Amino acid sequence: MSQHHQHDVLIIGSGAAGLTLALTLPQHLRIAVLSKGELANGSTYWAQGGVAAVLDDTDTVESHVADTLNAGGGLCREDAVRFTVEHSREAIQWLIAQGVPFTRGDEHEREDGGFEFHLTREGGHSHRRIIHAADATGAAIFNTLLQQARQRPNIELLEQRVAVDLITERKLGRPGQRCLGAYVLNRQSGEVDTCHARFVILATGGAAKVYLYTSNADGACGDGIAMAWRAGCRVGNLEFNQFHPTCLYHPQAKNFLITEALRGEGALLKLPNGERFMPRFDPREELAPRDIVARAIDHEMKRLGIDCVYLDISHKPAEFIKAHFPTVYERCLQFGIDITRQPIPVVPAAHYTCGGVLIDSSGRTDVPGLYAIGETSFTGLHGANRLASNSLLECFVYARSAAADIVAQLDQVEMPSELPTWDASQVTDSDEDVIIAHNWDELRRFMWDYVGIVRTNKRLQRAQHRVRLLLSEIDEFYSNYKVSRDLIELRNLALVAELMIRSAMLRHESRGLHYTLDYPEQLPQAKDTILLPPIYGD
Repeated sequence: MSQHHQHDVLIIGSGAAGLTLALTLPQHLRIAVLSKGELANGSTYWAQGGVAAVLDDTDTVESHVADTLNAGGGLCREDAVRFTVEHSREAIQWLIAQGVPFTRGDEHEREDGGFEFHLTREGGHSHRRIIHAADATGAAIFNTLLQQARQRPNIELLEQRVAVDLITERKLGRPGQRCLGAYVLNRQSGEVDTCHARFVILATGGAAKVYLYTSNADGACGDGIAMAWRAGCRVGNLEFNQFHPTCLYHPQAKNFLITEALRGEGALLKLPNGERFMPRFDPREELAPRDIVARAIDHEMKRLGIDCVYLDISHKPAEFIKAHFPTVYERCLQFGIDITRQPIPVVPAAHYTCGGVLIDSSGRTDVPGLYAIGETSFTGLHGANRLASNSLLECFVYARSAAADIVAQLDQVEMPSELPTWDASQVTDSDEDVIIAHNWDELRRFMWDYVGIVRTNKRLQRAQHRVRLLLSEIDEFYSNYKVSRDLIELRNLALVAELMIRSAMLRHESRGLHYTLDYPEQLPQAKDTILLPPIYGD
């Protein structure tokens, strides 16, 4: 039997953004945090590098703002950049207060008046400002926040729950457009439950699984972006998909990221013959922004017909490498690669969705009662290319801002009246799941081939034709069969892929992460790509 649940706040997503919001809200509120699988399955847990913030006495807000604007290819919204950076210190102080075990600096660094924690530097940054927990920062943050959440009796952590769609007044034919809750597949019971909430927050991460090769966990399917679009929210800049330059290239490694902090500590990119190539592409060499490094690697791989390039830090002392990068060292060793003595084979992989659901500085979307935070959202912080380690910072700053906005509205918003139960009376169990698997594979392959690091008009047109055929097939399947996690994710991923392709076709220039051979130059004026959902054409 499907069930009805009532919470003051429904948070869809259990990563850094979702848990931060839950922990920042007052403890008298009833809060539900949903995870599609196990709680640790999101992208936060696997983040290695750290969090960018102005912490050291030698660093400034203006410098961090300037670095972010520079990396963003002229497309960052300066007010969003400044808002995020100005709140960076307090966000880090909050994390420290929660007990996150960030790596501390040595005595010499503290005596020189620096910050008490060790700070590293990554590509595009002019200062050491990345606070980290060795090379497993995401795991340290996630485990700490999860432990805190489990101690709060008002926070209900629900695993194996897949949000199917948002419930809005408009969808129910009621006056208004407010979000009232969500339909959620309980994978344990197999039923779709109805979740009522005064406030709903999308913290579902990005959509990098739309590509064949990605550093992301399996759940990064653009669920929040797709649900928000169907609910009537605008989306922006979805053509800007960041490809991390260095993922481990090994047939059994699947999606292991080699943190950018290696290059921050002196690792060099090399061809199979040992020759460096980044000096030919950018004066910042290995510390150039990610879009430049990823395109350089892609260029060299295609020019030489090679499967990968190599990242070499073996010239550094072995003890330094093991102390600073224990996770990378141990993981590579499992595949027979000793990074203290050998270079690491690497390739670019889809890593981060810079665009998303349009929000304001409080995380509010176009739909009243609905918020989006973290990678799901489009704040304007990242522009045409995200600066390294700004993503986790954005999660904390906007989660805390959204919490404050929710608190300010508590007296004005009541629990929604009775909502209809999910209707599964017209559907049957599927005996054709091979269709889902085939469509999933086809989608990710043509997105990689046609909407990848380098694009052309012809490739985008081919991708658009194929994705529209897929959407038609998926809609028919969705209408006739019971929902499953695979079907829900495929439906969302195909929709977001179509939005990405449309966005890319509208940008007649090369800027940041969007590089097209048909328009290789950058236009003099930078403009966001904003798509309006069908509700605006009603």
